[in-house]
Amino acid sequence: DGYGFAAEGDWKTAALVRAMKVMAEGLKGGTSFMEDYTYHLDPINPMVLGAHMLEICPSIAANTPSVEIHPLSIGEREDPVRLIFEAAPGEAVNVAIQDLGDEFRMLVNEVDVVSPPEMLPKLPVARALWKPRPDLKTATTAWILAGGPHHTSFSQALHSEHLENFAEMAGLQLLVIDNDTSVRAFKSALNRR
Repeated sequence: DGYGFAAEGDWKTAALVRAMKVMAEGLKGGTSFMEDYTYHLDPINPMVLGAHMLEICPSIAANTPSVEIHPLSIGEREDPVRLIFEAAPGEAVNVAIQDLGDEFRMLVNEVDVVSPPEMLPKLPVARALWKPRPDLKTATTAWILAGGPHHTSFSQALHSEHLENFAEMAGLQLLVIDNDTSVRAFKSALNRR
């Protein structure tokens, strides 16, 4: 319904998810809280699997989510009901907000969501599988150099241009990791700030 959610007391990401849902109103695609859950480190086809326990918004689902009960190994509670789905393939962005003390920075990584090459029966949660731009190694290096957090707002409705406009209006620093990113140029951009 457009509310902002982020886990573990992450108020910055919750506010960002809400702001991005408002910006995306009426656009095709959804927006959700997200986290890099694990990495597929195949040297030929590296990817990121995004998920976060049971907390991913169904607005990014490729199809109608299934509702299932599965054990959860933490919390010592009854087995929870959860939505299970894959995110729709296509272009997306992962966006984070960082508190730099005297200002905030928005960090954007453009990604391409893909369908999983095989079933994922041991991960019964909502999830998105993507290839970061320009590639996993460069994107991850740039993200770490910028001090990027592990929680993001993931959107298939918004693009870098939307976020660039938002950052300008809100007075945020902006760093974008896209097809044109090189580690050398990214380091230079960080050093100029």
